[in-house]
Amino acid sequence: MTTPIADAETLLLVQANVATSLKVKSRDGDSIGTLHAMMVHKGTGRTTHAVLSLGGFLGIGKSFYAVPFELLKFEPVNDAYTVTVDRRLLEGGPSWANTMPVFDQAYADRVAGYYGTKGEVLREG
Repeated sequence: MTTPIADAETLLLVQANVATSLKVKSRDGDSIGTLHAMMVHKGTGRTTHAVLSLGGFLGIGKSFYAVPFELLKFEPVNDAYTVTVDRRLLEGGPSWANTMPVFDQAYADRVAGYYGTKGEVLREG
């Protein structure tokens, strides 16, 4: 089941939900959650952001965090992603519990500004 990002046709990111549970670890090796979805640019096909699911129990109380994809490192041996920033920084970042925000240029800039990464330009191609 997909979650609509917004009704506007001008948004250039599409949410690609992850079918299987991919683990996410802190840079210290602790399990902190799962990769819920990837935000993919419709024009380039490039993954720009990851949506991480952290916390909660049996689906209750979990929060979702948008993270620039460049801050994740895949480890094939563990079949898991590692977040390359401190866990406390991640947990203080842009997040939501129920309704995903509109993932437009302003939100992408907010996420990039929080993590100190180069902002994505969300325009065609």
